[in-house]
Amino acid sequence: MFEKVLIANRGEIALRIQRACREMGIRTVAVHSTADAHAMHVRLADESICIGPAAAKDSYLSIPAILTAAAISNADAIHPGYGFLSENADFAEKVEDHDFVFIGPKPEHISLMGDKIAAKQAVMDAGIPVVPGSDGAVENDAKALKVAADIGYPVLIKATAGGGGRGMKLAHSADELPDAISMASNEAQSAFGNGQVYMEKYLSNPRHIEIQILADGFGNVVHLGERDCSLQRRHQKVLEEAPSPALNDDVRQKIGKIAADAVKKIGYRSAGTIEFLYENGEFYFIEMNTRLQVEHPITEMITGLDLVREMVRIAAGAPLGYTQDDVTFNGHAIECRINAENPVTFMPSPGTIGDYHAPGGLGVRVDSALYSGYTVPPYYDSMIAKLIVHGTNRNECLMRLRRCLDEYVIDGLETSIPLHQRLMSAPEFVNGEYDIHWLEKFVGSGD
Repeated sequence: MFEKVLIANRGEIALRIQRACREMGIRTVAVHSTADAHAMHVRLADESICIGPAAAKDSYLSIPAILTAAAISNADAIHPGYGFLSENADFAEKVEDHDFVFIGPKPEHISLMGDKIAAKQAVMDAGIPVVPGSDGAVENDAKALKVAADIGYPVLIKATAGGGGRGMKLAHSADELPDAISMASNEAQSAFGNGQVYMEKYLSNPRHIEIQILADGFGNVVHLGERDCSLQRRHQKVLEEAPSPALNDDVRQKIGKIAADAVKKIGYRSAGTIEFLYENGEFYFIEMNTRLQVEHPITEMITGLDLVREMVRIAAGAPLGYTQDDVTFNGHAIECRINAENPVTFMPSPGTIGDYHAPGGLGVRVDSALYSGYTVPPYYDSMIAKLIVHGTNRNECLMRLRRCLDEYVIDGLETSIPLHQRLMSAPEFVNGEYDIHWLEKFVGSGD
């Protein structure tokens, strides 16, 4: 097992990884920008190293700075968390080239799944159903018009190297298609340095269902059930729950087995998540995330497995030590992403925390690096906490979540807590009757 792990991230996920390592008897090294000098993950780590100024490109995205920090601290391995460099194949390769262990998938799998067109072909070959669309990149308007006519409008134009809703445009007709392609390509070029786009059939009322998998280096693969991530705004997840209200156990085991078998075929290692759109009883592949997900805690709550611990064990060369039959699902869990932003306009709201009180009690978990007096910087993602609640069933989970949201105090800045409180009284959410478009309409209605 490793003696020392460097955590190439910040905020709640850096603290989350740090806690798992500490429980395994592993020392941790925190890296931080100048803006994060007083952050909780820095204060609680065994060692800390400043890797640059506030801008992420000069600190958390600086591969030379992180590798230098790993060398100075004599770390054995590097965990990237999520975001930043977590799905950067070049980073993963350089980590290994410099004789550190990358706690995550093989670089070639990060690269494969980072290219949406190549990923789609790979999972098709492995037996996973995909959304009808172009065979590869859309190279010109004529090709695009032909493909769209074949699969039918509306169609979605997506960046091959994209994510988070950037480089994604909708076209309802042939008249709208050329402009949609142009805008998506320009946005993708600006955001990812790659203007290639492809086309998929636009599904009208799907749910966003993702399957969590774990795979070791010995051919052992298990799935840990699904998460329903359909509550999204501008393609950004707001709330997730496990299991999904839309699936029964037979469907769950069927799609879980399909995902696990596919991952085994490609020789994948570590934690990973296969994301699907689910409509009219059919699953369609969206993408595979080759990293730890923001919403991983709800899977941990219903399975009792520590996903970060499993990632560390697998990277250290240990086998899973259990089979699919050993994985059980207990109760229901929901995660609310708490952002430092106005709950109506969604404008970011950085600032200094005054009074701070996190909810507690049976089945309650708060993943956050906040503390009274901490200044939330304006340079990074606005998510500042995750409220995760578990119950024996969905109704108990909802009742507990309502209580926790009422109890949660974050003074000194605006947060998205009021939005989550509104959701708790929305009949469609309470009944589990929502899709990926529902939240946008709910927010716009002001209900």
